[in-house]
Amino acid sequence: MESEMRGIGEMARDSGLSVSALRFYDGAGVLVPAWVDPVSGYRWYGSQQLEEARLLARLRRAGMPLADIRLVLAGSSGEDTDLVRKLLQTHLRRLELGLSDARIEFSAVRALLERRENPMTLLRTASTVRLAVSTAELAAALDAVRFAASTDPELPMLGGVLFDIEDETLHVVATDRYRMAIAQAGVTGHGGPRTQVIVPSPLADAMRALLSDDAAVQFTVDGDRVALEAGDRQAAGQVLDHDFPDYRRLIRLPAGHRALVDVRAFRTAVETGPVRVSEVREQDGVACELSVLKIAGDGTVCVCEDGDDGQGNIAVNREFLLHALAAGARDQLILEVGAPTAPLAIRRTDAEDTFSILMPVRLEN
Repeated sequence: MESEMRGIGEMARDSGLSVSALRFYDGAGVLVPAWVDPVSGYRWYGSQQLEEARLLARLRRAGMPLADIRLVLAGSSGEDTDLVRKLLQTHLRRLELGLSDARIEFSAVRALLERRENPMTLLRTASTVRLAVSTAELAAALDAVRFAASTDPELPMLGGVLFDIEDETLHVVATDRYRMAIAQAGVTGHGGPRTQVIVPSPLADAMRALLSDDAAVQFTVDGDRVALEAGDRQAAGQVLDHDFPDYRRLIRLPAGHRALVDVRAFRTAVETGPVRVSEVREQDGVACELSVLKIAGDGTVCVCEDGDDGQGNIAVNREFLLHALAAGARDQLILEVGAPTAPLAIRRTDAEDTFSILMPVRLEN
């Protein structure tokens, strides 16, 4: 029997759906394997199911709801395809109406922004700013936030690391919309007004490469240029000429349940635990593997098992969660979990002003 069928790995390769997606669609009753080995649980698919899988992949990329996809797959094999055509037309119409509504709302937002008398801009200063910062603290701050910087060319203002200098503190911030990371380092020699610059990611990486010992380094802002000097070595370049979002507004999170987690054990649970495939394209229109978390009866935060669809569960991008745990750089971290629609915060136990937040992904029930 196996020789006449495709294993799940081969099916994933030929259809364009990941193994995790195929498992999800099996559990959802959308694309059920022709045969499952009763001993190993390994899934096998009939040759005719490859076409269904490819059709499923296309429909999901077009954003069609699973309920409609079930009917399309069920109706596509029959002689009467009238239902299928109507479902496709209905979904296309839904997309067109949604786009029309979005254009109307975006026009209103643009008009509102244009009427604002005091648009938010970066706090720049005409004078040169020079300050000393601890090598170890700046290195730790960059390591804590760099993973969250955007690589989207459509959003160049997020393609770097914000250096926000105020009083004796340097706040370092990065975000790609779906995650944000914030850290800080102490500085000396800054007595002027609050100053903000966006350091492009490649330049931030070059600066990080200089931070190899415990001596203080000098950071300079001179107009549209920044420089980091460590002894006789220097990394310098132009800042991004864009405005960074007001991150202080974005980190005002509602109070959530706080749980201390052992990072090694929790990371293993995330890496080896069940994953789901996002059914709502909320992150750049690309499906992603999700880890679904919940607060257990003893107050701990754990990874949900397959079939656990509790109302309070929160789903996050699995890759982003693993990155945030690694960037936390501690054996223990605090997970702050709120409602399923609220961001998940990952905080350090010894410095809660160094943390990251992840936007949840809505599960389709």
